[in-house]
This record gives sequence, C-alpha cells and structure tokens, in this order.
Amino acid sequence: MSDGAYNIDGFFGARADEDTPERRVEVRRVADALRAVIDRFVATTAPIEVFQGVADDLEAVAARLAEHPQGHLFLGFAEAANRGDSDGPFDNSPLMGLSNPLAPPMHLEMQSDRVVGTSNFGSAYEGPPGCVHGGYIAAAFDELLGLVQSLSGRPGMTGRLTIHYRSPTPLHEDLRWEGELDRVEGRKILCRGRVFAGERLCAEAEGLFISVDFEKLQAMIAEREAALGPESSPTES
Repeated sequence: MSDGAYNIDGFFGARADEDTPERRVEVRRVADALRAVIDRFVATTAPIEVFQGVADDLEAVAARLAEHPQGHLFLGFAEAANRGDSDGPFDNSPLMGLSNPLAPPMHLEMQSDRVVGTSNFGSAYEGPPGCVHGGYIAAAFDELLGLVQSLSGRPGMTGRLTIHYRSPTPLHEDLRWEGELDRVEGRKILCRGRVFAGERLCAEAEGLFISVDFEKLQAMIAEREAALGPESSPTES
C-alpha cells in the first residue's frame, strides 16, 4: 500500500475468517470456468445439437448452489475505492474480481504516484463490431480511478465521471490502463486516466470523487446487513 493510503482491513470484511485459501482457489477456478463458458457461448456458431443437455447441466449447478444460503459479496472488498490499496482481496469486483465471472478481469497495480494495469475484454463485452462497449469502458475507468483516488489518503465515492472516447477499443487485445491523482480540493478528489491499445489512445477519463467518513460507510454496511437478514450469512459447505 502506498504512503498515505488508508487501510480499513476488517471494516468491510467482518466475515473474512470464512474465506480460506483453499476455498478461494476453488471459487476462482469455478469463476474461470464460468468466464470461459460465457465467452464461448455469446459468439458461438455451434449447431443446436451441441446445446442439448447444456441448460440441464447449468440448472443442476444452480440448484446445487441454491442448497446453501446466499450471503453478501463483501468477504473482501467489491471495489477499489473503498479498500484504499491494490492488494485486495477484490475477488468479487465486477471489474477486478478473480472470483466474479462477470469481470474481464482487470489487473491493477498501485505505484508510488499512479495506478497502472491491464485488461482483455472478450466477446461478451462487445458494443460496436469487434470493439468494447462504451459502458464497460466507463465502468473500467470508475474502477481504475477509484483506486487512484485512494492515493489521496481518504475514502471516496464517485461524484462525476467524464469519458472522452478517442478511438475504438478492441476486443481480445491486451489494453493498458494508466491513472493519476490530479488534485485535492477539500472533500473533492480529482483524478485522470487513459486506456491504450498498443500505443493508440482509446479513451481518457476525468473523475471526481467525494471523500466520505467511516461513520457513513458503517451505516451503509448496517443497512445492507439488516436487509439481508441473519440467515443470509455465507457458510462453509
């Protein structure tokens, strides 16, 4: 974690003791398999015979998981902005999460004065032909700049995100992400970011984050726990 970045270990992860290394390995493996299924399914040219029995298999997996209570996603942290460093765990992040099959995933690294990273978006993220949907690019910038703003040393949430699309962002290619802190004005934390395909600039972003205090974050956690109820806590099988 960089100097000045806040660390609130345990603040969100009150049930982190239930997330063992062995369990995490298996969950990530399942997520990889689901990610592969999604990527191969959305653009498949397979004939109808190939699909016979597939839905039954997937429904059986869903039923197997349904035998256990549903918990919340935050055994670690779902997004970088609330964690304050790049070490995670962000396993359930919809952008960085190795345990979330919806994530590409992005790989972000916090350096002394900026955040850099890579990603590779598959067919499920297509917008324009052969290119990443602009909404996913915006979401990725939100994740990138959410981590960048923690360089200010305070927790913040997105107040405004402006995206400038410069050129098409290709699917199935390694993309390079860069972000840095611009300035801090009271509770306002301003950041900038860029994404490249090779040396070609694909998009730029400007983010405004508003710092919030721990009491407000704690109140959000309490509301989430109350809505889920006592029977929804994650359990080990």
